[in-house]
Amino acid sequence: MFLIVTKYLIPKGFRGLTAFPFVFVKYAVDKDNKIFVNHEKIHLRQQIELLVLPFFIWYFLEYLIRLLQYRDRNTAYRNISFEREAYANESNMQYLQQRSFYSFLRYLVVAAL
Repeated sequence: MFLIVTKYLIPKGFRGLTAFPFVFVKYAVDKDNKIFVNHEKIHLRQQIELLVLPFFIWYFLEYLIRLLQYRDRNTAYRNISFEREAYANESNMQYLQQRSFYSFLRYLVVAAL
């Protein structure tokens, strides 16, 4: 994993972006934020499992489906299975050691609001 600080590659409203093998962060202070870095490491694992390009295709398609479902960009983003897994486990520093292959699938089904 390569942590790179750049404010130009990060979309407005976000602090980081992961594209295997890089983690781009908007603020240098986030390089030392263990929870933030763990969240991004979970995304790295997800990308490796899906061989990177299929991850981004799935991510984008699921975002579009969630956008139709919730009609709100932030709610759609937070309910993408990859994000749900990462947010649910970002505080668990042992998560990646105990994580099963394709664990994000457990987060695919979302209860209606």
